[in-house]
Amino acid sequence: MADKRMTLDELVGELRSGMTIGIGGWGSRRKPMAVVRALLRSDLRDLTVVSYGGPDVGLLCAAGKVRKAVYPFVTLDSIPIDPHFKAARQAGAVEAMEVDEGMFYLGLLAASHRLPFLPTRAGLGSDVLRINPSLRLVTSPYEDGEELVAMPALRLDAAVVHVNRADAAGSGQILGPDPFFDELFLGAADRRFATTERLVATEQFSAEGAIQTLCISRLLTDGVVETPGGAHFTACVPDYPRDEAFQKAYVEAAGDPDGWAAFRQRYLDVDEQAYQAQLGASRAVPSSPVAGAGAGASAGPSSGGAR
Repeated sequence: MADKRMTLDELVGELRSGMTIGIGGWGSRRKPMAVVRALLRSDLRDLTVVSYGGPDVGLLCAAGKVRKAVYPFVTLDSIPIDPHFKAARQAGAVEAMEVDEGMFYLGLLAASHRLPFLPTRAGLGSDVLRINPSLRLVTSPYEDGEELVAMPALRLDAAVVHVNRADAAGSGQILGPDPFFDELFLGAADRRFATTERLVATEQFSAEGAIQTLCISRLLTDGVVETPGGAHFTACVPDYPRDEAFQKAYVEAAGDPDGWAAFRQRYLDVDEQAYQAQLGASRAVPSSPVAGAGAGASAGPSSGGAR
């Protein structure tokens, strides 16, 4: 099997301005935040971001990286909405495609199956069609003749997801209670990447969790990066919960220009190693049993939640 290990810098080096990028996870859960932070430090811009949105969308909007956002919601879960996204949306700073959660799922599913669209009743009788005039209706070719929404495929130039465990070949294991949709992001994309809390030997997957937790096939990944704490400050259960204290500080800083400048300087204008070092050693990061597996790992400890 091919060795797909790479570094964060190598991953971001595969991306280009103007791309449509899918970001896995859900709200403030299991987001590939180390990649988001690396994108903030890059010169990439004019991105279309496709996401079950959380702080990934908010941070990229705050940095002026986003031209268009495609999403069913942008939430921090315990905090209803990301403040930076809210500000960008209200100011009209980003183009938006705002759809029902089921429509969003079908858009990814269509793209992963290489279909132009999938029909759905979702969106009928709602403002989804009004605010998205590009959406089209189709008529069932069967006797029912029902009129349905044709949800277009959400095709991605690249996608990145975060998993609990992965091997060097790019298979991924999700050990938490929310193993949803990441395989569709990868299936919808031309270039596919996973970050992981820990690289393990392939034969160790069974010791980490049940076979059903092996959610990401190596056939769906082109690169894998070991990033302990790489989902912080979102949750990556069971490795760590959402860091509620940090998330609260993020939201409070967003409401004050000076506070945000200080937050950005401390946490976002630094590399991943320095970011993790700022968080403190509240939890030991298990060492990888794969020889040389730390090719993409940050050297600092990851956060274990609220401090």
